[in-house]
Amino acid sequence: MVASHNLPPADEQHAYLPANASRRQIAETLAAFANTRGGRLVLGLNRQQRLIGVENPQAVIERVLDAAWHIEPPLTRSMPFPRTETLDGKTVVIVDVPAGLSHAYRFEGRFYGRRGAQNEPLDADALRQLLLTRGEVTFESLPVRGATLDDLDMQAVQAYASRVERFVGLSPLDVLRRRGCVTPNDEPTYAGILLFGYAPQRFLPSAQIVLARYPGREMGDRFLRHVADGTLPQQILQAEAFLVDNMRRGAVMRGLVREEQTEYPIEAVREAIVNAVAHRDYSIRGAEIQIFMFADRIEVISPGRLPGHVTLQNLLHERFSRNEIIVQVLSDMGFIERLGYGIDRIVRVMAQAGLPAPRFEETANGFKLTLFGHGEQMLSTDRESASRWKHLGLNERQIRALEFIAENGRITNRDYQQLVPDVSAETLRRDLAQLVEMGLLIKVGEKRGTYYIFK
Repeated sequence: MVASHNLPPADEQHAYLPANASRRQIAETLAAFANTRGGRLVLGLNRQQRLIGVENPQAVIERVLDAAWHIEPPLTRSMPFPRTETLDGKTVVIVDVPAGLSHAYRFEGRFYGRRGAQNEPLDADALRQLLLTRGEVTFESLPVRGATLDDLDMQAVQAYASRVERFVGLSPLDVLRRRGCVTPNDEPTYAGILLFGYAPQRFLPSAQIVLARYPGREMGDRFLRHVADGTLPQQILQAEAFLVDNMRRGAVMRGLVREEQTEYPIEAVREAIVNAVAHRDYSIRGAEIQIFMFADRIEVISPGRLPGHVTLQNLLHERFSRNEIIVQVLSDMGFIERLGYGIDRIVRVMAQAGLPAPRFEETANGFKLTLFGHGEQMLSTDRESASRWKHLGLNERQIRALEFIAENGRITNRDYQQLVPDVSAETLRRDLAQLVEMGLLIKVGEKRGTYYIFK
């Protein structure tokens, strides 16, 4: 193939070496490309990028292959075979290294990256990020700086071990070692701190779940909020309790059949929480799991895009875990099935409940799951059940207040005063306070911004 000498200048993805370049020069360049964004090496030019050519292309190709073979893991498995081209009548050897490789590559024990037109050994932070990105090392398996065994709750470890038959009789420390919750030097890993730590948020402040319930279909200034923290099992239980406590309960009409249900299938909600906790990217700082409950849906937003080869298209069929240790321990504790994401079960349970299919989305730096509930259908049963409120010993004013909420979604002190204008404000305040104490309503906001919604 004949082409003019119109090569781009040396940069992060283009490098030039003479025909007599050593194995080391070639290997360092190929490894640097592989650890960065891929690139092209052309042999047959001098440092000034002047075309010299290659007299013995076969010998140069053999040297390239030898260099690629001595990279760990061998780069020969991932790059195309070197080829020759003719530029301005001179032969050159071209080596292409593809982008997006799945390993971190080193030569003679050193990891190289490409900075501009230079190959440079990666510093500790750059290497750590590379290993995390390529899956060579998972964040959950890294030691936690400043943490010691005293930061782990050994009684919680012992309770966990009692659930796993093969761990019965082992010391808590041995259990932690076998599960990867401590390093070979007995340093707590992030998985260990998140699963068994006394105070996980001391080391990972954003490893928590922020929950909010909004009375309408959009975010607003008025909402109920809860932050679930502690260990991952504790967070799962807190988050589930918040969502279940804030669900509507009633009946849904299917044709002529009346079915008593919660607003969302509890199993689907639980799976959504566990999925977010088990598979989020804990290396992303400053971002918590966020769960927003609206009048018609629940949104679960987890930091970190879909892991590995999983895409929105194959989400229901492919399996890849970013946090193998966390998934295994949560599975042992009975929260999840070891091999499943839980996504397929969420889809199945929502369909069985007669609800729309969940919506899956990738955001700029995360994954979003949306569950759609019975919504207005459940509200219609709240209206229908007004006659049954009388059996709770409520007065007529309180029943009118509940009917108003069933119709409008909420009630303020002013709304209540307009419903029963001949009653004092203090009496109405006591009416609403009693409904809160009975577990029928939730009070939202303070002072003039106060309103009440169904619990």
